[in-house]
This record gives sequence, structure tokens and C-alpha cells, in this order.
Amino acid sequence: MTPTTTSDGFVPAGFDGTEWAGIEPLMMALLDRPVRTAADLERWLLDRSDLEAACSEARADLYIATTCHTDDEGINAAYTRYIENVEPKIKPLAFELDKKFVGAAAGARLDSGRYGVLERSKRASVDLFRSENVPIQTELAKLAQEFGKIAGAQTVTFDGAERTLAQMGRYLQSTDRPERESAWRTIAARRLADRGALDTVLDRMVALRHAMARNAGCADYVGYAFKENQRFDYAPADCEKFWSACERHVVPLMRRLDEQRRAALGVAVLRPWDLAVDVKGRPALRPFEGGRDLVARSLRAFEGLDGRLAGMMAGLAGKGPQGGDAPARHAEAGAAAMCTEFLDLDSRKGKRPGGYMYVRDRSRRPFIFMNAAGLQRDVMTMVHEAGHAFHAVLCADEPLLDYRHSPIEFAEVASMSMEHLTMAHWGGLGGFYERREDWDRARREHLEDSVVMLNWIAMIDRFQHWMYREPTHTRAQRDDFWQALDERMWHATSWEGLGEERRSQWQKQGHLYSHAMYYIEYGIAQMGAMQLWVRSQREGERAAVDAYLGALRLGGSRLLPELFKAAGVEFDFGAETVRRVVKEVERELERLGD
Repeated sequence: MTPTTTSDGFVPAGFDGTEWAGIEPLMMALLDRPVRTAADLERWLLDRSDLEAACSEARADLYIATTCHTDDEGINAAYTRYIENVEPKIKPLAFELDKKFVGAAAGARLDSGRYGVLERSKRASVDLFRSENVPIQTELAKLAQEFGKIAGAQTVTFDGAERTLAQMGRYLQSTDRPERESAWRTIAARRLADRGALDTVLDRMVALRHAMARNAGCADYVGYAFKENQRFDYAPADCEKFWSACERHVVPLMRRLDEQRRAALGVAVLRPWDLAVDVKGRPALRPFEGGRDLVARSLRAFEGLDGRLAGMMAGLAGKGPQGGDAPARHAEAGAAAMCTEFLDLDSRKGKRPGGYMYVRDRSRRPFIFMNAAGLQRDVMTMVHEAGHAFHAVLCADEPLLDYRHSPIEFAEVASMSMEHLTMAHWGGLGGFYERREDWDRARREHLEDSVVMLNWIAMIDRFQHWMYREPTHTRAQRDDFWQALDERMWHATSWEGLGEERRSQWQKQGHLYSHAMYYIEYGIAQMGAMQLWVRSQREGERAAVDAYLGALRLGGSRLLPELFKAAGVEFDFGAETVRRVVKEVERELERLGD
């Protein structure tokens, strides 16, 4: 994981990327530097990448700290100070640097094969930037931080102990129906307690995002988001086709599976607390105990799949050439927990929900954050985020920061592919499941979850399109729209007596707050990852992994369809691709049985 040096020391070793006093002179030096030739511009780009990577890493460290410790006032104050006092000063000068590059590139005759993607990206950024949006972006960042505090404080007392909502997942898999109903109601009541506060945060966010879009000359935030996320290769109409494809091909399969579940459980109707329990009455799968065990068993799975992947996983686990286990960073991390410079895996009070991988861009070190509670879903999160980390490692030698990050739609192929390709290696001695019955059960659960998740992705994406096309909607209208989606596209469950709980289920999705209009990427990527999984079954794992690694090494240096092609899959998420994927999953489910 040692990066290749690409700049001649433009950023000093002791540089502090959280202090504007040190950032401004370097940005001004880049703005003032004469750029007369292609060689001048290439050196300028390397130095700019060096500076932006250092600033990015400083922000990453602050953000990571806030998500790991939402209840630490000092940590949160440091992040607030940065987003209020430093980031707003960086953005206008970054815009001037973009303009300088676009202008210089026009006359420098750069190699289009090398720099064409970068030029297109920077031109789009210049077109979209408005100085009046900088304070709006600052306010949105503060609101996202407020969401994190609210969500991070959501704990309940259950079964004699205080537990995070992630830890409550075990009880939703209980074979005792009254117990899992009690657990579900406890979770729902805790979420409802914050419903008003979360509505207030989102109301403000919708208004601010609409204002930002109008400032930039866009009719609404949907159009703005497509430009901001540089979705050059698809449009809102393609998203609508995906929604329709899921409703046509995925919903019927999900409803058939729901009916099988209802019959197997022997209940008149499914209730929301009946969706995670094993239909045969077997206890919940327990693939690991604690973050350290999760890492050890994940490493075993990657060793079975491919030695190159296992080597990168070993590096994340602190088992590289230096040897030894990585020490815990926090006092609250127990003996079974995993909390190091690369990993913070175990659920605990004060951590923000969810999971992510963040790259510290200057040192080029990936960091994985999650809330493991010993469940099968945690296995999926671990291998998913490991895929993102592999992407970062494979791009570490790329000199240009922009190319060390790929479009999100392909970045998620990197992660989702690991969910599917590792399935064949979850079992055996030292694996997640030593009994074949548990291994097959886990694979079945994963495939069902993956295909059903397409509906949730379509629902969240459709919900966001509606919200931002109707920015003056009321809270009641928002909930009405969600309930209509739930009725059309989600599980066949009875919500009798749970009207408010049903209408607010969308609040579980943190992306709506912190990453607006970011969710369709998962659907696009799932289509690519599933295609790669099918390829591994037909051509062998080696062919699939070779293509996977080769495509990941390209980073963001190619157009999105070209990245998919490099992985040997089609860039398509329309009806025919969805249909084919659903059929492949159905065949595999039939093979695995109950």
C-alpha cells in the first residue's frame, strides 16, 4: 500500500490540510504559475493532485472521526469548524483552478486518450459552479452532520441491555415470533421518536437543494444532480425504465418468495417482523463473533477465491510484510473488536449507522467503517467494502487524483462483485460456515436479498426524483407517495395498526440525507456485478477475477461504458438485463433448495 510519489514535493511533508493559512498559498501558486506547454500543464496537474489529495485526506480524517464518535463534542466541533471556515474558501479557488485547466488544455493539445475523460469532467464542473451555492453546500454539510448525530444516538433497551439498532438485528431473526415482534416494535418506536427531527432536517435539505439547482440554471435538483454527478452516459428516462423493469420482473419474484415464506411459517399473513426469520425454524446464522473474527473469516474466503485479493485483504487486516495483528485504536474496542487505522468494524453506542469505505487520498490508505453485530448481512458489508478498498489499492499508483476515483456506478461494481464471487468460498474449515447446510442457506439468503434489493433501489430512486421535482411538497404528501411505492413494489406484508411506521420507513435510508440522488448507482452496479458472477460460473473464477482486477486498475481514466466493457459486462440496466439477471437468480435458488 505504499504510494508512488508523483509530485516534486509541491506540498510540504508537514502540511496541515485543515488550516486555510497553509492551503491558500499553494492554491494561489498554482493559479499564478505560467502554463505554456503540454509538459507545463502535466506538471501542474501533478502538483494540483498532490495538494488536493492532502486536503482530501485532512477532510477524510475529520469525517471518519465524526462517524466513529458522533457523541464526542470536540471531534464534531473540529469537523464543523472545517466545513464552516475552510471548505467554503477552497471551493471558489478550486473553481478557478478548473477554469485555468480548461483554458490551458484547449491550447496545449494534450493526449486525448490520457486526458480526455479529465477534460470532460472539468468542463462540466466549470459549467455548474456558482459562488452563491458555496454557503448552501456548507449548510447542507452541517445538516448531514446533524442527521448523523440523531441516527448515531438511536439505541434501545432490550433483553436487559442497551443496544444499537444494528445489534437489534439478531432479535429480528429469532424463531420466537412474539420476541421478534417485540424487537421490531421497539426499533420502530425508537425511530418514530426521531421522526419529527428527521423530517425537519430533510425539509430544509430539499429547500436548499432546490435553491442550489435554480442558482445553477437547472429546473430542479434532479437535473442539477445529474450534472453534478457527471452522469454523461444515462438520463432520468433510463432510471424510469429501471423502475419499470423492477416492477415487471423483480416484484413478481419477490411476491412469490413472500407467499412461500408465509406458507412455510404457517401464518395467515406476513407481518414486518416475519421477513428475516428462517422459515424452517432454524436459529439465525452466526457467521462470526466480533470484528477480528469477521476479518479472519473474510481473509479465508478471499484466499479461496484468489490470492491477489487475499493479499490486499491481509494488508487491510494489518497482516502484511510487517506481520502481527493491528492493535485496537479505541479503549472501548474489546478483545474481539477490530478497530485500527484501516478498519472500524464493530457496532457500538455513538457510532453512526451504516458502512462505507473512505480513501485517505494523500497516503492512499483505505478505511472501512461498519457496524457489525455478528449477522450474515455484516458478512456482505465486509466483503462489499473490501471490494471498494481493493479498488483504491489497485489505483494507488495512478498519479492523477481524479483518476484514482472511478464513476460511482462502476465503483459499486467493484464492491458488489465481491459479494457474489466470494459466495463459493464462505464455507469450509475456518470459513463463515463449516456446515454445508448453513453455507447453502447463507447463499440463498444473499441471492434473495440481492434481487429483492433491486426493488428497494428503484423505490428510493423513484422517491428522490419525485421529492425534488415537487420541492414544495408537504410531509403528508411525501409519506403518501412512499406508501404508494410500498404498496406497489415492496413485500406482501400486513401493516395493520402500523400506519405511521409504514409511512416513515424511508427514513431508514441515510443516503436521502447525506448523499442526495445517490442510489440508482447501486442498481446499475448490481446489473454489472451479477453479470460478472454469471461469467464466473460459465468461464471460471479466474477469468472473472482477471477481468475484475484489470478493470479496477483503470480507475476513472476511461468512460463509464468502457469500464464495464473492460470487466467483460454490459453497461445496461434496462428491462432485458433485469429479466436475465432475475432468471439466473431463480435458477440458482432452485438449485440451492430451501
